[in-house]
Amino acid sequence: MEEVPLIQMKNIVKVYSDGTKALKGVDFSVKKGEIHGLLGENGAGKTTLMKILSGMIKPTEGKIYINGEEVHFKSPADALEKGIGIVHQHFTLVEVFNALENIILGMEGHSLFSKIDVVKATEKLQKLMDELNFQVPLDIPVEKLPVGVQQRIEILKMLFRDVDILILDEPTAVLTPIEVKELFRVLNLLKSQGKTIIFISHKLKEVIEITDRVTVLRKGELIGTIDTKDATPQILAKMMVGREVVLRVEKPPKEPGAPILKVENLWVKGDRGEDAVKGLSFEVHAGEIFGIAGVEGNGQTELIEAITGLRKVERGKIILNGKDITDRPPRELYDLGLAHIPEDRINMGLIVDMSVAENSILGLQWREKFKGPLNSIRWNAVREHAKKLVEQFDVVVPGINAPAKSLSGGNQQKLIVAREVSKEPVLIVASQPTRGVDVASTEYIRNYLVKLRNENKAVLLVSADLDEVTQLSDRMAVMYEGEFMGIVKPEEVTEEEIGMMMGGIRRE
Repeated sequence: MEEVPLIQMKNIVKVYSDGTKALKGVDFSVKKGEIHGLLGENGAGKTTLMKILSGMIKPTEGKIYINGEEVHFKSPADALEKGIGIVHQHFTLVEVFNALENIILGMEGHSLFSKIDVVKATEKLQKLMDELNFQVPLDIPVEKLPVGVQQRIEILKMLFRDVDILILDEPTAVLTPIEVKELFRVLNLLKSQGKTIIFISHKLKEVIEITDRVTVLRKGELIGTIDTKDATPQILAKMMVGREVVLRVEKPPKEPGAPILKVENLWVKGDRGEDAVKGLSFEVHAGEIFGIAGVEGNGQTELIEAITGLRKVERGKIILNGKDITDRPPRELYDLGLAHIPEDRINMGLIVDMSVAENSILGLQWREKFKGPLNSIRWNAVREHAKKLVEQFDVVVPGINAPAKSLSGGNQQKLIVAREVSKEPVLIVASQPTRGVDVASTEYIRNYLVKLRNENKAVLLVSADLDEVTQLSDRMAVMYEGEFMGIVKPEEVTEEEIGMMMGGIRRE
């Protein structure tokens, strides 16, 4: 007799109120005591499927069985009763509370301490941390703790509730390589204790390292489930995309030219008035990709905003092609040859209710070829421009008059890249250029950045994806708490050394 799977989801359909069909009859099963990977591009339906399993949303159709028994979840509390807990990609911690308060919050009624024995809770939690060798400081407000420690708190919060099934949504997105190894050690330990783990990720290398089986979704449909021992990154990428994908970027050797961007002793404040960038100095040369790696939230965003004219500089200088551009407005920077692929495509890169054509000239609308009489816009020229970009960059659009919000994430990103490159820049500032983008678009954008470098453009790349920075960069810096821990050539350092720099250890 074949054992009954611990989790069976049968013919799961989810149609949202706006008509979006997120899941189209998906079957998903997980065995007890396995680490099961769930893969798929953005919008494939992974998170929707797990929100249904964890009681956050209801399926439109379909049935869920836990240990062979049909269940109907009205809320996450119902799922927790059945031993199912989810750790979201974006944490749900109360920042001013400490770890202990966050972990016990909601355990009894809604009051923090009315019915829960804090001493017993602390003992239970300490025992759990000792068993797993997975320690967090219990008495420090979580807003003062690094993101890796905050994630530990989220995991401990679920284990404290005695869950048997732990769902982790993109758990390594905010971790250094050393923290990833530590997380994987704990997951294997939990597995040996009989816990079942569902691991959602888009990082193929990690999925192959940690899982027993992998299920792949594409556009709301089940493509298949495969034993991890039979999988390779190429096989998984093909299942995700539906075609062969070249996962390596070809980057011919190239001698860099003159410095295009010079940053000298730059200090920049963050949103709370703290020093986010602390005295940085570096250069980016023509024909070079200069990468900046590091866990998000270490000053990368503030650095890029200062360089692109979106944030005030406290002190120091930014020089583009020999001209001091410190605190100059973005329009002036565009005219001087700077292009910017922002980290947030929805709020900074596009105006999603405007058409593809209108978005294709944002930042270009005052150029002569688009200006008509009395400062009007020559729409024929705009449409021609948009058609050319869509064709050249293989952007899949319903039509150039369709709103940008009708495009997939990958095609929105390709539209931004196309527009920024059409400004004929000397410096391209690319911030998280492939975040949340499908494998095929990632491949395209990475290869295009290398093409720009080969054409003697200077590229400043900031990415939380360590593989991306190490593959694309000619030189790279690792940023920690507003400072560079070192500037290195990727081929001259190990992943362990980069991981230590990401954790704040300066390279001599």
